[in-house]
Amino acid sequence: MSLFFLILLKVFPIYINVILGYLSTKYLHVKRESIAALLIYILGPIVVFSATLSVKINFAVAFLPIFLYIFCSVLAFGSLYLFKNSWSDPTGNILAFSAGTGNTGYFGIPLAIIFFPPSLADIYIFTVLTSLLYESTTGFYVTAKGNFTVAQALKKMSKLPILYAFILGIILNLVGFEIPQAISSYTAQFKGAYGILGMMMLGMGLIGLKNSDDNFDMKFISITFFMKFIFWPLSIVGFIYLDKTFFMFLNEDLYKVLFLFAIVPLAGNTVTLAVLLNAKPEKASLAVFLSTVVSVIAIPLYIFWYGGF
Repeated sequence: MSLFFLILLKVFPIYINVILGYLSTKYLHVKRESIAALLIYILGPIVVFSATLSVKINFAVAFLPIFLYIFCSVLAFGSLYLFKNSWSDPTGNILAFSAGTGNTGYFGIPLAIIFFPPSLADIYIFTVLTSLLYESTTGFYVTAKGNFTVAQALKKMSKLPILYAFILGIILNLVGFEIPQAISSYTAQFKGAYGILGMMMLGMGLIGLKNSDDNFDMKFISITFFMKFIFWPLSIVGFIYLDKTFFMFLNEDLYKVLFLFAIVPLAGNTVTLAVLLNAKPEKASLAVFLSTVVSVIAIPLYIFWYGGF
């Protein structure tokens, strides 16, 4: 169990940032919207551009986001089919969205920086673009089905600067452009800032969160927790076993990226879309918060079970 406690010690400081975010909003009146703007329009694009440009793209690396996008989309549509009529409000749509994604960015990137060497952390960040694409296409469709057109969804996606940073990074990567070492050392610092502020955002979102019987939807929480903490890890481990045994597309490092992608808590954007649909966002906020708390123990346990990174 010494490995478990070592992993726990590595993971726990991330949660200090959540507490700092809560305190900064409650007592210093830091605006969540200002931090969100920094993350979306400045830090996020720089982190994504730097990582995409640094990654050596080959078949195995390109396979990761393609496989994960298909997997996420299948889960979302399957969950929508099963649960869309289980509630009288759009809760079933929110559940379908959450089934196909997790907090791979604000939560996953700090974990990748902690556990992986820089080159592998860059591959993880490259893979996180799967979440962006999923949330802007399949995820948006299953949550806003019937409320928005395809054109509106594409317009929403076109406003995300991270998308353009990714495209530019891919183009420059393919033509062989490399970031000078001095600039690379500078942009590397943005990864840490992105992770810290992203986790602080979770803490800021706790302001005004209230636990009431109406918000504590046991059915919603149970299903989302099953999908995130049981179905996702077991499915990815199953795929890793199949790939090791039969397909042999990936290597051990990329298996670690896949596994980390699978064990992060519920996505914070679940709350954003609940607000959009007026589907009791407090219910979604409570579920996201509880999943983040559970992850304090769950993530070290999963990494221990995997054998460590």
